[in-house]
Amino acid sequence: MKLNKPVIVILAGLLGLSIAGVARAADAKDEGKPAAEKKETAPFKSVNVGEFEKLRADSKNVVLDVRTREEYAAGHIPGAVNIDVNAPDFQEKISKLDKNKTYLVHCAAGVRSARACDRMSRLDFSKLYNLGGGFRAWEKAGNKAEK
Repeated sequence: MKLNKPVIVILAGLLGLSIAGVARAADAKDEGKPAAEKKETAPFKSVNVGEFEKLRADSKNVVLDVRTREEYAAGHIPGAVNIDVNAPDFQEKISKLDKNKTYLVHCAAGVRSARACDRMSRLDFSKLYNLGGGFRAWEKAGNKAEK
């Protein structure tokens, strides 16, 4: 298909407008904030099963299972602590944890644990790792659950 010059110019112009609009929206979001606040950093890091296992090898790190009590009882990562992210007392329980420790957070598939990490980061937990794919990915990689 051969495009003529006016069509190419119009398409290039539309693309330029789209990119400029996205940039303006991002700038508007940061407008009025001090430079230090404009720098965005992720409140936690998502890791794969291999990285998770390397971190889990350090006994000082805490494996935090944020699934329900029933899911945990059916099988969990050995040594994991269970605090249900959907429980009404989740905030209260995590606020009692040591904020200086490293937490390896997981759920069944990675969605609830990302939410838990986000909530924990707002309480000044700074060393948070979310297991991408969650417990299912951990088991699929050949790891054995504890009951």
